[in-house]
Amino acid sequence: MERFQKDATYALIKLARSGDEGAKTRLVEENMGLVFSIAKKFYNRGYDKDDINQLGAMGLLRAVENFDLSQDVRFSTYAVPVILGEIKRFLRDDGPLKVSRSIKQTATQIAHFIETEQKKSGITPGVEDIAKKLGIGVDEVINAQEATKAPESIFAQREDGSSKLIDSLKGDMHEGDILTKIDIKTAISTLPEREKTIIVMRYFLDKPQKTVAQKLGISQVQVSRLEKKILEKLKTHLACEN
Repeated sequence: MERFQKDATYALIKLARSGDEGAKTRLVEENMGLVFSIAKKFYNRGYDKDDINQLGAMGLLRAVENFDLSQDVRFSTYAVPVILGEIKRFLRDDGPLKVSRSIKQTATQIAHFIETEQKKSGITPGVEDIAKKLGIGVDEVINAQEATKAPESIFAQREDGSSKLIDSLKGDMHEGDILTKIDIKTAISTLPEREKTIIVMRYFLDKPQKTVAQKLGISQVQVSRLEKKILEKLKTHLACEN
């Protein structure tokens, strides 16, 4: 059944690219649920919901135009990061809710420090080294780097020569998994600074509880207890979102 649906979608994409407006309309109608599920993550940011939905629809049409039919991947899986990127680019670059000046300044300081260290020692400093040098939290370093990072093509080869990003989206991972990741990032952003630091260090930097405890000046047992409470809080947040 899934193979039939994929083939039918591929056929519609070919027709849409050939100028068939009916095929294009049908593709939009069939995927607007996906657009809404992504767009709602950006509601209540000072924009009209219809405007956000329209940006998502534009991203969907961009996905139709750029989708590589030779790749064995569901169109909706490919479309998710494209739709997301269209909305985020607008919020970051074109709309009044741009990346704040302070975040841009932090990102510039980070880039300058990394460049200096690379020239001096040939080594790229880690997130913790950057945070220590600038006197900010590791989560602030990550946020600044992510906020100013250019969108990555999902077909682009990674710098280390390993598998492409699209390979990570194949197999059992569908668009729902990607949306869950978006939800998780949103949920983490609502946490108090100490709780956010614990989650970033434990699950993004893969640091042991002992290291987190030393960073925060508390016991490892306290970190363990806090971590469990934070995870429960995130689960509750995600359950309410969905």
